[in-house]
Amino acid sequence: MESTVASKLESLLKLQSLDSQLDEIKRVRGDLPEEVRDLEDEIAGYEVRVQKFDEEIQNLNDQIGARKQGIKDSEILIRKYEEQQQNVRNNREFDAISKEIELQKLEIQINEKKIREALYQIDQKGQEIAGTKQRLEERKKDLTNKNQELQVIVAESEEDERSLMNERGEAEKHIEDRLLMAYTRIRGNVRNGLAVVTVKRDACGGCFNTVPPQRQADIASQKKIIVCEHCGRILADVEHRSV
Repeated sequence: MESTVASKLESLLKLQSLDSQLDEIKRVRGDLPEEVRDLEDEIAGYEVRVQKFDEEIQNLNDQIGARKQGIKDSEILIRKYEEQQQNVRNNREFDAISKEIELQKLEIQINEKKIREALYQIDQKGQEIAGTKQRLEERKKDLTNKNQELQVIVAESEEDERSLMNERGEAEKHIEDRLLMAYTRIRGNVRNGLAVVTVKRDACGGCFNTVPPQRQADIASQKKIIVCEHCGRILADVEHRSV
């Protein structure tokens, strides 16, 4: 039983060592991966905005086209009504046709007003598109630069990272699922990613709280898996001071 527990703790320590090395590789990359993702999201947002403006302008142009056709239709009706006025039989018919002519003239005025408003909106949206496209190009340049920086850093550590990931995959095979789940959960809950630590200088290697002598003896015996009562990390061994 002792060798089984000791073997489990040894496997956990190895996995922790590999993960710590992988964490260091990620630390060297810093915020670059996140900055790249943020820039990609920002660029996608600008592209959607430009597309939306283009669709709105197209819709406004369609409206202008319909308004212009409405003006032509009204002008045709006005000419038709004016011809009819030449053949009226009484004042009542003349006044009725005059009213229709006035309505068509009013319709023309409304359409002309709507066309001016649409042209103004197109001009405003054109300016917004120009500003958005300028910001889009700036962000694309930033993304290119950030990607180049990231690629250089990744290339420097790519081989080491691949090797560590392969080792990590092998190390996981020697750890039972229950322990692996606990290890992953603890790593996710602690700031420095250390889920398995040793006792150093009478203290937990993760939170640095003092570990009593009797508990140290239990940890060193490796008869059972013990966690720190303060931080919940797995205490795998005790490092004795050199005399």
